[in-house]
Amino acid sequence: MKVRLTPIIAKPFISAIMAASLLAGSGVATFALPTAYGAATDKTTNTAPAANAAPAAQDVIPTYPDKNPSKNQLDLALSAAILIDANTGQLLYSYNIDKAMAPASMTKMMTEYMVLKAIKDGKLSWDQQISISKEASSTPADGSQIYLAEGDTHTVKELYTAMSVASANDATVALGNALGGTEAGFVAMMNERAKELGLNTANFTSSTGYLDSTVIAAKDIAKLAMIILKEHPEFLEYSQIPSIKFRERDENPMINNDWMLESNKGIDNFKQYTYDGVDGMKTGFLTISGYNFTGTVKRGDTRLISVVYGASNKGKRFLETRKLYDWAFTNLERKTLVQPKAVVESAEKVKLSKGKSKSVNLVTGADLTLLVKKGSAAQATLKSTALPADGELVAPIKAGQKIGTATYEFKDPDSGVLVTKKINLVAAEDVAKAGWFSLMMRGIGEFFSGLFKGIVNLF
Repeated sequence: MKVRLTPIIAKPFISAIMAASLLAGSGVATFALPTAYGAATDKTTNTAPAANAAPAAQDVIPTYPDKNPSKNQLDLALSAAILIDANTGQLLYSYNIDKAMAPASMTKMMTEYMVLKAIKDGKLSWDQQISISKEASSTPADGSQIYLAEGDTHTVKELYTAMSVASANDATVALGNALGGTEAGFVAMMNERAKELGLNTANFTSSTGYLDSTVIAAKDIAKLAMIILKEHPEFLEYSQIPSIKFRERDENPMINNDWMLESNKGIDNFKQYTYDGVDGMKTGFLTISGYNFTGTVKRGDTRLISVVYGASNKGKRFLETRKLYDWAFTNLERKTLVQPKAVVESAEKVKLSKGKSKSVNLVTGADLTLLVKKGSAAQATLKSTALPADGELVAPIKAGQKIGTATYEFKDPDSGVLVTKKINLVAAEDVAKAGWFSLMMRGIGEFFSGLFKGIVNLF
């Protein structure tokens, strides 16, 4: 005799199954209907980006050894030197990089950063007129200046160009006044921002670097340079200007003190200093610190940042910087240690709730590419992964959506520098949300499967 469940009988039967599945402590798998049908809300939800959205920026953390790994093997005639990869911050060469010294006019890089940030934040605009204060017009005559008069008005762009190209102290103070009200007020802002950026050796006492009481270590100048180039690449539009007139009536143009600029090619006086790919950043000089220079060079897909302190004359700082660049381009090459869209063995997939599939496949959202010795067998080590716990990830999922992270490390065998990079693990494909009927039938199946296992475990 065949028994047929009528709809009147089937409804309470299914209700009984659902009620039983909610019993706590039974060891039996539970399920819930979609929210639209009265089930409990999701533990977490996911806001998916557009299908073609790029993965979020990766976290790159270069860790410098406590002691300088380099013993000045290039025999540079300097008091300090550092060379880093502008993309990752990877330390390539270092000599006395931890000692805080007077940067002189390299201080203006912090002022330039503050102005660019203010423009980006809408607090200043390039065409905004700035009235020159008495404080700005009274800068010492023995420093670089463009002879601003109190009450004159100039645009932010004009003053910024004078600061960048001619290292003009009066233009620098005028811009600082526009942001901080006074030199002292702006200096306080500089130091506050330096702390936020992690420039731990920095102590700014002026916007210009004219005072030798301003100090910062080479490693923090390099870090500031990297931040500027990442956040405000337009900086280079000004730093590579070889010469320009501040006023149309000026007899002579302002001359950029960076003699290494590629844009100086063809100028006889600079031929021995120019270097292909150099487009910034800032020079400085004080008797106490000697001739300093923060430079950057780009060749192909490699951009380097260098800082040198304590050269004996104007030209020497560029010749010593050349040694750093030549060494790097001759001995190092870019190598991809972790490929983009690669499967991480210990994090191939993660469980997914309420999806047409019960899991989503994962791949790396970016690569790990570093500068290593040419021909070396350099490898990165997977240190850890971070993935959602079971039940946390809920459909729908879009391809490219960040799901977790994988942290890799690379240790340079020569310098001991450790580079850590956290790479996003992203969904390899779209996973749509399952329909309510599919979810209900899946839940029923899981209920009976768990019930059967529970019964078996009784014997």
